[in-house]
Amino acid sequence: MLRWLLELDLVDGPVPWTIWILAAAGAVALLIRPLRRRWIVRAGIGILLGALVGWFLVVWADVTKAFELPMPPDVKWWTTGGFALLGLSIVSLWRSRWWQKAIGILTIITSVLSMFLGINLAFGLDRSLGEILGVNTLASAGGFAAPLTTPAPTTPLSETWHAPAGMRKSGETRVLSGDLKIPSTGGFVPRDASIYLPPAALVKDPPALPVMVLMMGLPGSPNPRAVAGVLNGFAAKHQGLAPIVIVADQLGSQTQNPGCVDSKAFGGVETYFNTDIPNWIRTHLRVLPDAKDWTIAGYSNGGACSFIYGARHPEIWGNIANTSGEPWAGFADPASVLKPVYGGDQAAFDANKPEAILREHPGAYADHWAVFSAGALDKKYGPANRTSADLAEAAGFRTTFHLIPNATHSGPGLYGGLAEAFSVLYPRWGLAAG
Repeated sequence: MLRWLLELDLVDGPVPWTIWILAAAGAVALLIRPLRRRWIVRAGIGILLGALVGWFLVVWADVTKAFELPMPPDVKWWTTGGFALLGLSIVSLWRSRWWQKAIGILTIITSVLSMFLGINLAFGLDRSLGEILGVNTLASAGGFAAPLTTPAPTTPLSETWHAPAGMRKSGETRVLSGDLKIPSTGGFVPRDASIYLPPAALVKDPPALPVMVLMMGLPGSPNPRAVAGVLNGFAAKHQGLAPIVIVADQLGSQTQNPGCVDSKAFGGVETYFNTDIPNWIRTHLRVLPDAKDWTIAGYSNGGACSFIYGARHPEIWGNIANTSGEPWAGFADPASVLKPVYGGDQAAFDANKPEAILREHPGAYADHWAVFSAGALDKKYGPANRTSADLAEAAGFRTTFHLIPNATHSGPGLYGGLAEAFSVLYPRWGLAAG
């Protein structure tokens, strides 16, 4: 598929507005005809039945958890309105002139596209067709500054760093492929990870920076756009300073859930994140070596993995940033993990929940931080994250919990949660005054 098509902006700009205007124009054109009783009845039935079908589909998706997450409120209106227009377009094909049939067919197409664009806008997670399909269109990464070989500085960067003249105003995102692909040694086959390099990492002699490994949700892909957008704002306020972020794949595809653990079914997922990626970071990136400067982070499905890895590997990860995360792997659909990953072994499934893992490491979380967040309107993952935060705090983490105003389990919750996590962790990393 052509790269330009995959990179078309489906949120702002001319594409969505063109489709919505064409759909509205089609509706007007179909309704403008002599007001005969037969047409009024047929149009009314088409609109009403279409609206009912759209409304039912959203309710069905919520009840059956078809998409493993609650539907944002706007999805109901986009789907109900779109199917109402679809119903009108279909009934207009009967007993109409050729040009009315042509308008009806075009309006069927634009009504479907309008729903697609509106629903994507309501979720606020994917900006382009490539992101929706999980196709990474980023350019491959080039070479990086040599890893740190001298002792890490003890003075916070916020006190010693001065942005050099000519430094870029925003960071850079690239895909880690080819010679820079992160190897997976345990049989797990991930999609290529991506990297965000802040402005301070792109100068001639960059400082050693904190590092974060971030996992996105299910369905989802290792795309750095969201975290790059948030961190560019932080970097602009802090002389280009921000963590280096690797966005890595814990799924292998958009349709499977390996449950965050090594298994016969999916290979070494946990090995990839807690052995392979840390080894690659140490040999390729100029980062600070202390655990307090290493953060494991995740959104939704990725949030479950971040809690599990941060709890099981405190020697690597000094911080957890869990944004609207599942409290444990398989929370949204236990059967999708219990049978393929554990062969139906409920005891093994329960042993991989953070509550069990935390009990196995008493006293291991001194000077470890955990930041949990969820949308204030997210009735499912909000309470779940409150419970996760309580578990982490009881285990010894220095824990904060944030509810993002007016956000559900969608884009605003993701962006707001990342912003809250960085607000907490910037002083911890020495990138801002405490």
